[in-house]
Amino acid sequence: MPARAGVNKQPSHGLPTREGVGPSCVGLPAGSWPTITDFLVQRFPAIARETWLQRMRDGLVADEFGVPVTAQRPYRGHMRVYYYRALEDEPRVPFEATVLYQDEYLVVADKPHFLPVTPSGHYVQETLLVRLKNRLGLDGLAPLHRIDRETAGLVLFSVRPADRDAYQALFRRHEVAKHYEAIAPWREDIAFPLLRQSRIVQGEPFFRQQEAPGPANSETHISVLQTSGGWARYALSPVTGKKHQLRVHMHALGIPILNDRIYPPVHPTPDDDYSRPLQLLAKSMHFTDPVTGQQRSFQTRLSLLAGLPPATGG
Repeated sequence: MPARAGVNKQPSHGLPTREGVGPSCVGLPAGSWPTITDFLVQRFPAIARETWLQRMRDGLVADEFGVPVTAQRPYRGHMRVYYYRALEDEPRVPFEATVLYQDEYLVVADKPHFLPVTPSGHYVQETLLVRLKNRLGLDGLAPLHRIDRETAGLVLFSVRPADRDAYQALFRRHEVAKHYEAIAPWREDIAFPLLRQSRIVQGEPFFRQQEAPGPANSETHISVLQTSGGWARYALSPVTGKKHQLRVHMHALGIPILNDRIYPPVHPTPDDDYSRPLQLLAKSMHFTDPVTGQQRSFQTRLSLLAGLPPATGG
């Protein structure tokens, strides 16, 4: 069987942004498929042949040179094909983001709970990036970091593609001071403040992370802001940015964040409950702007529960 091709989300010169969504890209490997359509149907088994044919009729599939891909176009490897993702039943996320700051270099938004940052899985239009592109008319907007769909708070975007790597390098070098707030159980037997360092790897199923033996690749400073009964409000300052890092570290300490659907594991994983958002908030960021040299400081306007939950127990 021919090798699987890689997929990425790099923008194409062949297809423009459409309703705030740039085209996805798939590389065509060496192989003997009769047509490009046959390859796409095998590569993406969840997408019906008729869906691909309709996209082609609508002019939504093109090669890297901008030439439309038609239903019977013969297959040729070592080429890229660009296409638009489309979801027939994309769920509406009934919460709106707020733009906190905008200049010629940066856009800073307050993301609500449940809204993904970028298109993936079941979400394309219902994402922070696409909503902001459409609202602000900025096709080149790109996120400089990610926070979980369930997490609320600050997300930074680069306006100019030429500046993007300079800003992203700050996050790679851990030169952005990031501060979060969370509500989770209070444990008197844990001495705070503390530094949690561990190795985080992909768990099972694929969307869940877990700690594992080996050299640490994650680091979080954790302190207590307030306690009441069996609950506490925590300040979390991640040094690294591993997927689900704060949720994994809090769960590993035996104090999982309130309303977390994934940590600790529950099978099957519960559906979203808009009345019970994850009590995790990206609260503030501070850094030296690599383009302007300014000291940048941003603070969310969102908040978690006004008070801690009532004590539980018999």
